[in-house]
Amino acid sequence: MKVAVIGANGKEGSLIVKEALNRDLDVTSIVRDAKKSPTDKYLVRDVYSLQADDIKDFDVLVDALGFFGPAVKEYVPATQHLIEIIGDSKTRLLVVGGAGSLYLDENHTKQLYQQADFPEAVKPLSEEMGKSLDILRDSNIDWTFISPAADFQATAKRTGKYVLAGEELTFDANGKSEISYADFAIAMVDEIVEAKHSRERISVRW
Repeated sequence: MKVAVIGANGKEGSLIVKEALNRDLDVTSIVRDAKKSPTDKYLVRDVYSLQADDIKDFDVLVDALGFFGPAVKEYVPATQHLIEIIGDSKTRLLVVGGAGSLYLDENHTKQLYQQADFPEAVKPLSEEMGKSLDILRDSNIDWTFISPAADFQATAKRTGKYVLAGEELTFDANGKSEISYADFAIAMVDEIVEAKHSRERISVRW
């Protein structure tokens, strides 16, 4: 299986690459600087210079891009560009999503970022990632959007375990919604290999 990872040198992207390589997948990094590629195979591109010919031979394209500050506005156009270049090809798009757009009720009337105590600094990020999910829903490509738990822990250990959930925010027996970057990467690569959630948003927690 041939996999390309956009943002492969980022915190989550690099862990997805590592997990995929450990399972003997054929991984190509898509980075803006060749010196930062975590793999021997790489393409030097930013998301907007990436073209259909660049990705046509990949089974899966993983979007692990991170936009912060004023750049959060790039989530929607970047997602739209990926949809356009995938077109009617068989390449699947898997997206590292956010927790803020997860729903708080089974009727999907309120999202996590709409809570009164949700951090204002993170709200724009959650809104834009939610909009990019809406664009995916309206597209014709084969996509999966994977949201982490509310507490997404960059430095926490890899446990090798996770609980798969759906569109709603869920909690463990202690009322916690947590996952490590490393265990999120396991869930991502599981979906790459198993392809069980086509055109769905799923979520993962411990």
